[in-house]
Amino acid sequence: MKSNRFSDHLILIAGALFMLIPIWLIFASSTHSPNTIVSEGLQWLPGDHFLDIYSEAWNKSLGFGGDVTAKSMIINSMVMGLGFAIGKIIISMMAAYALIYFRLPYATAWFWLIFVTLLLPLEVRIIPSYEVVSGLGMLNSYTGLILPLIASATATFFFRQFFKTIPDELLEAAQLDNAGPIRFLFDILLPLSKTMIAAIFIIMFVVGWNQYLWPIMMTTDEGYNTIVMGIKQILNNINETNSPRYDYAFAMVILAMLPPVLVVVIFQRWFVKGLVESEK
Repeated sequence: MKSNRFSDHLILIAGALFMLIPIWLIFASSTHSPNTIVSEGLQWLPGDHFLDIYSEAWNKSLGFGGDVTAKSMIINSMVMGLGFAIGKIIISMMAAYALIYFRLPYATAWFWLIFVTLLLPLEVRIIPSYEVVSGLGMLNSYTGLILPLIASATATFFFRQFFKTIPDELLEAAQLDNAGPIRFLFDILLPLSKTMIAAIFIIMFVVGWNQYLWPIMMTTDEGYNTIVMGIKQILNNINETNSPRYDYAFAMVILAMLPPVLVVVIFQRWFVKGLVESEK
């Protein structure tokens, strides 16, 4: 038994190191000068340029207009991440609530119709989606970046499965207390769904944060550039100079990782609990 536990922990430690070592190499190398990285390769130990390079990465102007900085791009990514997460949770929770508690005709068929949309990823429907957003005049706006994609079959599935685990006695007790559908949702279901909401929030926030294809199609104004778009631009241009700024690129990558990592760390316990409860 002890040998099995030891091997399990050894596998977990090896997996954690496999994930963390590249991140550490990027961070340590970002604190060295570009010449050191070019001549000696990636560095295992931090250098003495931490404050200089991260201050430059945070404040340096990018783009043709010179008004885009890491700060502005991170704000745009934060708006997209929060908009995706909050919008998808609201829409998906309402859809699952209607499917489970309103006894709709052909509710199962409606659910599978929603679920089938998973077979149509963004890349497949990017052209008609662009046409719709353009026709509604939502290009170069946060509304155009967020609104067309907030429907989520995955989140609807998770909420539906969770609501099916709620005992019917709670609904009957609420009806005896003359609680209507809205009161039942906000006073009973919403508090019980906190862990599920946290789990869905993390997943959808990371999805929204990492969006690249959608914002690059929906925006032509540099003011709406996200941090992922900025990193891609830097990597495309990094070899066009005599002295590649690998330190600057690595610093931007670390800055881009911080918000999603903080969200996962803060909601980690609720995230695990929410996924476990969804499997009941």
